[in-house]
Amino acid sequence: MTFQIPRHFSGIALMFIFLFSFISIQAQNKQNTVTGKVVDEAGTPLEYATISFENTANPENITGGITDPEGVFSIDVSEGTYDITVEFISFEPKTFSGREITSDVEMGTITLGMAAGELDEVVVTAETTQVEVRLDKKIYNIGKDLTTAGGTVSDALNNVPSVSVDLEGGISLRGNENVRILINGKPSAMAGFGSTDVLAQLPADAIERVEVITSPSARYDAEGTAGILNIILKKEKTLGFNGSVTLTAGHPDNAGISANVNYRTDKFNLFNTTGFRYFDAPGNGFFDTRYNENSNVDFDRIVEDREITRLNRGYNTNLGMEYYLNDQSSITGSIFFRTGEDEDVTTNVTDNYLNTFSSSNPAYGTTRIENQMEEDNSWQFALNYINRFSESGHQLTADLQYETDKETQTTRIDETPDFNEIEYERFLFGEAIDQEETQKEWLIQADYVLPIGKDSQFEAGYRGNFENETTDYNIRQEDTLGNLVLNNRLTNIFDYTENVQALYTQYGTKFGDVSFLLGLRLENTNLKGEIESELTEAELEEEFGFPINTSFDNNYLGLFPTVNVIYELAETENITIGYNRRINRPRGWFINPFPSRSSTNNVFQGNPNLQPAFSNAFDVGYLKRWEKLTLTSSVYYQKETDAFERIEENVEGSNVVRTIPVNLSSNERTGGELGLLYNPANWLRLNGSFNYFQFKTEGEFNNRDYNAKNTSYFARFSSKVTLPGSIDWQTNAFYAGPSEGVQGTQEGLLSIDLALSKELFNETTTLSFNVRDLLNSRKRERYTTTNTYDRYSEFQWRQRSFNISLMYRFNQQKRDQRREGENGDDMGEGEF
Repeated sequence: MTFQIPRHFSGIALMFIFLFSFISIQAQNKQNTVTGKVVDEAGTPLEYATISFENTANPENITGGITDPEGVFSIDVSEGTYDITVEFISFEPKTFSGREITSDVEMGTITLGMAAGELDEVVVTAETTQVEVRLDKKIYNIGKDLTTAGGTVSDALNNVPSVSVDLEGGISLRGNENVRILINGKPSAMAGFGSTDVLAQLPADAIERVEVITSPSARYDAEGTAGILNIILKKEKTLGFNGSVTLTAGHPDNAGISANVNYRTDKFNLFNTTGFRYFDAPGNGFFDTRYNENSNVDFDRIVEDREITRLNRGYNTNLGMEYYLNDQSSITGSIFFRTGEDEDVTTNVTDNYLNTFSSSNPAYGTTRIENQMEEDNSWQFALNYINRFSESGHQLTADLQYETDKETQTTRIDETPDFNEIEYERFLFGEAIDQEETQKEWLIQADYVLPIGKDSQFEAGYRGNFENETTDYNIRQEDTLGNLVLNNRLTNIFDYTENVQALYTQYGTKFGDVSFLLGLRLENTNLKGEIESELTEAELEEEFGFPINTSFDNNYLGLFPTVNVIYELAETENITIGYNRRINRPRGWFINPFPSRSSTNNVFQGNPNLQPAFSNAFDVGYLKRWEKLTLTSSVYYQKETDAFERIEENVEGSNVVRTIPVNLSSNERTGGELGLLYNPANWLRLNGSFNYFQFKTEGEFNNRDYNAKNTSYFARFSSKVTLPGSIDWQTNAFYAGPSEGVQGTQEGLLSIDLALSKELFNETTTLSFNVRDLLNSRKRERYTTTNTYDRYSEFQWRQRSFNISLMYRFNQQKRDQRREGENGDDMGEGEF
């Protein structure tokens, strides 16, 4: 299959060129350019920070500007003597008095601390997760989370407030699974193509920070009705050669090594992150299905007991270089490669019962062994260009990214009878499945930022995502002679294309204590699919039980407005208000109608008739900081139309239970969350959050109502204690409350992690030990009720684990020692 950018892209490119054609740089009267960068204590850029210049000879003569998304500013100032003030909401301002400007000036990096002079807290927040509130996001600096040492990105995300990671690695935001995952602000092969499996392979220590964007601005994709999680990876900015190496070992089998190195000169910055991991993740499941008397099935009850072993070997590397063309512009190129080789073995022991009211012994039993080998190779090539014009925050960025992934699966399934084979005379055939998935994606993006006056900023941009996914599925089944014969009814090729193009514009400004950001995004979505199968559409409908369109081409054009407001009540207190409209597009595996089976009696089947879901969401937040306590809170409401819901149903005339995603009419979510960061002493740090939500679902499928109303919650708590001998002890606890869905209920789930850490060799080396899921209680218990059967199930994706990790840093300091700018006159890297 040849993958091409659509021909109508040229028209969009012309629109893009026309959009930015007004950019010009004209010579002004003799002025001098003052440049620099504004960051917080953790080194995170502060976007929309204000830099003002007050002329000491004429105090009414004030000029200035704001920082761009990288925290950089460039401001033209006439010759004279000025008092320079750098400000950002909830941070202590810095003033540089009586500075004479007679030529261009480089101010270097200016670090702002939290308001109220909480310098003692700087050390604390660098060691735990710190929250910062921006116009359109909350930023959590992961810090030194001991429980994720030697862990993965998924482990780290599970400790971020508002976020939860389920047993299969699925990520939810405020209890909603429709969340968009970005890496460094863009879709990436590092996060997988619409899947989060890759995040369970990347090391947690590669993360710099996580941006939780529940009310995304127009700059971001409209994809993901729950919002966006933007994972920012580490890229050291320190001059010279520096980095870190981490070794990990654990039980069940877990061994890994990762390195993060960086070399920077005045002309370029070379960076690399490389890791290898070998691990076993054993799991288990239990399913007890009882069929009603009116069910037309062979057995009254089926009990399945599963044991799962997962042996995974993975290698990944990201190599890049930023080259500084001049003082205003740079170009960055990077290559990401990931390869994985997995072997999963699932043993499923099944007991089939008849006349369960009069007999407690199974009538017939089988053992099914599924051995799946998988090889996966991903490449990503990215190119970024940025040009900062000689005006305050005036810049143009452009990105070009290409990704490709090839995943090959070979599955062998053998099922044998355990007892009563002759009595039931059932033929159990083996299966051999060969599946190859090929995915390709282009990303083309440009963003333009134009400051207007001192406190305002205009942005506009274009993004095009062009993605193709092809699944070649070949299944052979044993005949009565034991020969493997091709099953023509299930063998197929599914070709799926998703093209999304968008133009956006947004305007931000500040009036006194109020800052707001208004945006509008225009997106065109084109979803195309084609099924190559020997079955006709009529035969497919007969096979799967619902109409199937073997070739579809759907277009959706939509406007997505966004509004974000911050009202600063005081230096340490603010209120945020947000509104956004978003879309949830069905991914390829949700559309492919050919089933995948976890057992003979349980299948998952995609639905090619799925349509995108749309949502409108409102969010109101409140933040307050005291000397040793930080409180964050919010209430939110979201209404989603054509929401996706997974429906289980019994295939008529058999014991097979099919799960299929469908569009229901609506899903309303209302909730609130509360977070507390409390540091009563230098040796004790406490962190807790609570999220309470309710959802109401309305809709029907196959003439059955699926109306439901559910109230649930989840909470997490973390404590960090410094013991004698400078040993750090951290405890993390997570509890997800019981919940009710459209077809049943789920019990509450508790998970506790413990960790110990010690700094060695003049604090260049960190030794950590942790236990994840201390009580081995991270299990999902679910009760499902339908009109033909009731089911109780238990599932555990990963059992309790023990890990030890050793990190060595060279030419680096611990972050809590980097307290640049605390004296108020330190200008950071440059001198004034």
